[in-house]
Amino acid sequence: MKVIHLHHKENEIIELAVAQNRQAQQFIYTKFSPKMLSVCRQYIKDIQQAEDVMIASFMKVFVHLNKFGFKGSFEGWIRRIVINECISHLRVHKKVTFLDDEIEYFDYTNDLEAVISVEDIQILIDSLPDGYKMIFNLFVIDGFKHIEIANMLGISEGTSKSQLAQARKILQKQLNTLKINSNGTK
Repeated sequence: MKVIHLHHKENEIIELAVAQNRQAQQFIYTKFSPKMLSVCRQYIKDIQQAEDVMIASFMKVFVHLNKFGFKGSFEGWIRRIVINECISHLRVHKKVTFLDDEIEYFDYTNDLEAVISVEDIQILIDSLPDGYKMIFNLFVIDGFKHIEIANMLGISEGTSKSQLAQARKILQKQLNTLKINSNGTK
């Protein structure tokens, strides 16, 4: 059996794309655009706006591709650019604001026994106010720490924690409502 080193091949493709090889750039776009559209969609409700942000993100990827140092995940590097572009888009177009109210942080657990589809979960997340949604996505989905989120968004670490707690509280209420409705009670 022949072993194919995909990482080595990926590095070659990146180097070709840095050299403005259009086929290599197309390969990168085709490979990563579906995942990155999904990332955009987590932050931006409107699919057309999410697509616009994804395309703008890939423009930045190709402009700054020579800055990728082959240290770490290429997909992770692209993802960070996409997330930053989503945040910039929301700042410019939505004027997202964050409340500085610090509240006690509670760890809400999901005891929902019914199975909920990914689409239903995305609808619930989309219903969050933009600030709550952004913090929730950055912390829960993308795995950033509160200090990183605070630095990215220019807010305090306490505000990040507060926004996450509020988002979780809202989602917990929505999930409990779904549970009550699915049981046919109330």
